[in-house]
Amino acid sequence: MKLAAVDIGSNAIRFQVSKILEYNGMIMFKKMEYVRFPLRLGEDVFKLGMISAEKESKFIKLIHTFKNLFELYEVTDYMVCATSAMRESKNGKDIAYKVKDLLGVEINIIDGEKEADLINTVLYNELDDESYVHIDVGGGSTELNLFYKRKKIASRSFKIGSVRRMQGLDQPEEWEEMKHWIKENTLRLPQPINAIGTGGNIGKIYELGNSDKSTKDKDKRSIALKKMMEVKAQIEQYNYEERINVLMLNPDRADVIIPASEIYISVMEFAKAKKMIVPEVGLKDGLMLMLFEKNKHKIDNLQSIKNVNKYQK
Repeated sequence: MKLAAVDIGSNAIRFQVSKILEYNGMIMFKKMEYVRFPLRLGEDVFKLGMISAEKESKFIKLIHTFKNLFELYEVTDYMVCATSAMRESKNGKDIAYKVKDLLGVEINIIDGEKEADLINTVLYNELDDESYVHIDVGGGSTELNLFYKRKKIASRSFKIGSVRRMQGLDQPEEWEEMKHWIKENTLRLPQPINAIGTGGNIGKIYELGNSDKSTKDKDKRSIALKKMMEVKAQIEQYNYEERINVLMLNPDRADVIIPASEIYISVMEFAKAKKMIVPEVGLKDGLMLMLFEKNKHKIDNLQSIKNVNKYQK
């Protein structure tokens, strides 16, 4: 069985096809194809309130390409989800309807709570009985979740994201609300509080902060708050072109990584978290697990499977 997921974010669009493998009573997800296309829908939406005709045209071509890949890989099922940019865009729903009419591909525009829930489905393996704040920074919004003893205590989405902040469109009132929410709700949790970070930027921050260390043991990927601040200061020493050519950042990462780092660092400071775990999971991985649950009846020997929560990148 093959499954495909598309994550339409504010800064980029991600596509993945995974094959479901059965071995020794376990289910594993083996990545067959992954594409990250830098179509920044949030650039239009957060400034103009809608997706421009130029970006709409590129977007439809991209979804058409993904549809062809669905067919070429002969996927059993797929899901396409859009987050902050499309849900805030005045013409987001109209574009989704157009894609449905032209290509027969349904785009699910989800809210921040649903986005966080999907990511959480693949996050639970990283948790233990301690207190955690999960920080998922996207281009247009930041989703926060508080956990204790593997249970979600509180959850909230804020209109603070890397693209929105880069454009200077994040509101001071939203920052104050986020700070107040974190401080009020973390009082309910035993100290200390650890952080878990998801999103493309934290992965790159982790890599830059651990460039001299082996990252083979992915279960122990973590970075201290102090180190994150050092990485941020290091990146700020370079201009945009130098970040691309010296630090080898993608062009659509080089300009948003500082705004994103400011969000991660601020949330950790508000929550008094000193260390962040950086698992390699995101929305597309949550979509994969949801698709598996939907289609698992198609596996003949499911009754003999002992573990269906093994996720393999």
